[in-house]
Amino acid sequence: MSDLMKMSVPGKPEYVATVRMAAASVASHAGFDIEAIEDIKVAVSEACNNTVVHAGEANLEEYNVEFVREEEGLTITVSDAGPGYDTDSYEEPNISELNSGGLGIFIIRALMDEVDITSGPGLGTNIRMTKYLAKDIA
Repeated sequence: MSDLMKMSVPGKPEYVATVRMAAASVASHAGFDIEAIEDIKVAVSEACNNTVVHAGEANLEEYNVEFVREEEGLTITVSDAGPGYDTDSYEEPNISELNSGGLGIFIIRALMDEVDITSGPGLGTNIRMTKYLAKDIA
């Protein structure tokens, strides 16, 4: 079983909540518990906010969000055709010296089971996040 849902989202901050609600709905239908749904919502919000802020600097009109629901979990991809960045230059933030901003990727990686980011200057950015359903241990 695999279900696919795609959204084309205006590159404006007010639409992040719409993607967040869609993520919650898809995750709920996939069988995630409340805690996992909240993690997914936060991770998706962070990915969308990053897109709106960074790709928005290049006047990006829209970005895409794809939800793939499979038996083992949910994969969400947020992609844009913005300016991109050199992923090798990403440095994990120093938790003892937190500043506002710059924590999005760190938060996404902390909340999701797998995160794959592909980007490059002039190539746009794809953030692919997977959360697996918890297996019942009897």
